Amino acid sequence: MAVAEAGAASLAEQAYLRLREDIIAVELSPGTVLREDELMRALGVGRTPVREAIQRLQRDGFVTIIPRRGTLVSEINITDLAAIYEVRAHVESWASRLAAERVRDADRRAAEALMAELEALTDDDPYEVLLALDRRVHRFVYACCKNTFLAETLDHYHNLSLRILHVAMRRYPALTPRLEDVVQEQRTMLAAIVAGDGDTAERLAAEHVTTFEQEIRKLI
Repeated sequence: MAVAEAGAASLAEQAYLRLREDIIAVELSPGTVLREDELMRALGVGRTPVREAIQRLQRDGFVTIIPRRGTLVSEINITDLAAIYEVRAHVESWASRLAAERVRDADRRAAEALMAELEALTDDDPYEVLLALDRRVHRFVYACCKNTFLAETLDHYHNLSLRILHVAMRRYPALTPRLEDVVQEQRTMLAAIVAGDGDTAERLAAEHVTTFEQEIRKLI
């Protein structure tokens, strides 16, 4: 790849990640119109990286391109909710079993470090800190599968779910998970992986996904 092409790819990647994270965190809420000129100014990049980022976001399901209306941040509906969590309940539970079966000594040390971070969280920490750590735990589990294709798939669906979580918490604050519940669930999951307990890891992952979907359905 030529230097200029590498630079363009890097800018497109940066633009994609910035926009994706803003969409996930609802800084760009569902239905927001994305205009190229405004994005170029906000991101400090040219038109080509912005267009490449938008195309990738469309493929990932974060934006929708509507003829004569433009590019919009995708809406979230009950059909999306059911489909995303159906995939996660099956794939993530299987992946958690694989993680427990394939865990290595280096992974165990990383898991113990994550458990220590979870224990160190307090009610005074911003909720964003908890969500960021929770996301790192999920990605750690995905990495323990030792399957890059599976990890990328899991990360994609987790990102879609995380956006649903942010939107749901804004609309229905009662859905905000309690600190102690998240810490307990993630510590138990990490402990099962460290112990190589695939049965428990698989069960916990399935329960984690389906419980939250059920809570959202009660309010939507």
